[in-house]
This record gives sequence, structure tokens and C-alpha cells, in this order.
Amino acid sequence: MRIAVYGRPFNDQVVLPYIQQVFDNLTLHGVEIFVHHQLHNYLKDYITTVQYKVLGSDDKIKGFIDIFITLGGDGTLLDMVTVICDSGIPIIGINFGRLGFLASINKNDIEAAIHAVVNKQFTLDSRGLLSIDSELEIFGRDNYALNDITIHKRDDAAMITTHVFLNGEFLNSYWGDGIIISTATGSTAYSLSCGGPIIFPESNSLVLTPVSPHNLNVRPIILPDSCTLSFDVESRGTNYLVSCDSRTAVIDKIVRFRVSKAAFQLNLIRLNNESYLSTLRNKLLWGLDARNY
Repeated sequence: MRIAVYGRPFNDQVVLPYIQQVFDNLTLHGVEIFVHHQLHNYLKDYITTVQYKVLGSDDKIKGFIDIFITLGGDGTLLDMVTVICDSGIPIIGINFGRLGFLASINKNDIEAAIHAVVNKQFTLDSRGLLSIDSELEIFGRDNYALNDITIHKRDDAAMITTHVFLNGEFLNSYWGDGIIISTATGSTAYSLSCGGPIIFPESNSLVLTPVSPHNLNVRPIILPDSCTLSFDVESRGTNYLVSCDSRTAVIDKIVRFRVSKAAFQLNLIRLNNESYLSTLRNKLLWGLDARNY
């Protein structure tokens, strides 16, 4: 089995023993280990007792790498989406961050998680993505998002107006700080903090959530993920922001954006002792009475 490991450079070296534990357990199971070149540039000075191969930016991964493990939080796993692209390689995230909706494996459960992965004691949870297109091609080939695509004003700018069209028909004009187009996966991220609903991943839906709307009668709206959305933006300032997960571009021209479901899905590994409901309960503290703590 070939398993590749991905992560960002860590500011806090307190995670190094956990990273060492990941490599030690992979070695124990006889796994052929590959490390993404970005993580290798950080680890080469710290992890010296484990044999692994470096995965370069131009190396073929489709049909070669069996599983990707991410070390970090949800942001790290979102970064991984552009590396995996449409290869279909399953991902599992070990959470060194805070909340960890996507990177759901606790760092104290590394040994059990790797044992389950190596012995294929898991199911694949296929998640839909969004793609964004425009004549500017601002994100190049990495124009897709697992969580959300966001149109947002600059920090020092007045509110923006976003005109939205659903399958070519005018839907609404949103005055405010911006608008979030979220997948079901991303419904527990930025959209949730702006009052959006939680959507189960298998519901084949997306949600349009306004950010600080000027009109109080404007509310989030759930749409089928088979639709195509178009956006025209008016801004009093000279520019505004468009984000695709963690990647952000400054737009200073009049341009129409089109957002639709991506042509491929991402395969998340869900261990047999996990479920989407258990993740929600654990991360959102459902069923717990805070008065008892």
C-alpha cells in the first residue's frame, strides 16, 4: 500500500511527536510512505529516523498513491483538494487544529486510525464540489471548492450589491458585505456562522447565504446542486474579493461569475466507528448540558 502524507509547515513544534507517531505506525504496517514536497521541506530537519520518498509537484499520483493523509486542521485538508483534483484518491485528516469537521481524527487516536486505514476498515464518503468560471479564469485549473465560494467586499470598502441569477433567471439582488455559495459539506463552515442551515452531504443541495445583508427580509436559500448560478457585482470601491475555499483573488473589473457543481467528487475516508451524526454531535456539543461543566 502506498500512502502519501500532506501538511503545512507547523509554527508549534509540540505536534512533532504526533507526526513521528504517524510515520512510526505507517512503518510498522509495512506501508510505502510518500511525503508531499511542501511537508518534506519542513520535516527534513525533524523527522530523520523514518524512510520515506518525496512526492514532487509534477509526480503522477492517480493510480499510484492509494490514500492521502493530511496533518493539520480543516484548512490543510481543503488545500489538499487542489493536489488530488479529480484523481479520486481517498483522504483522511488527522486533526492538529481546533474544530476539525473534515479532519476528524483526533491526534490521540492516531494508532487506531492508521490500523483501520491500512486494514481497509472504512467507507468512502463522496462529497460534491463547486466550480467557478469567468472570462478572467482567476483560479486557473484550481477553480473548484469543497466548502464554499464567496464574494466579499474589501475590509475598508462600502457594502457591495450582488445580482444573482438562477439558471439564467433573475433570483435576487443582495446588498451587504457579500454572499456565500456553500456545498453541503461547507454548510458547517462560514455559511453556518452567517446563519445558514446545516445540510446533510447526501441531500444534493447547496445553500446561498448572504453576509450581513442590508435588507432584513433576505435569508439563506437552499437550492438543488444541479443548478447554475450567475453573479454580477456592483461595488462603490475599486475592487472586491472572490474566494474559492482558502484561495482568494482581488477583482477590479466588471465580470460575471458562474458557479455550478464540479464534474468530480472528493472521497473522504470515514472510519467504521464514525458517522456524520456523531461528528455533528461531537463538534457542536449536541446533547450536552453546558450547565454541568
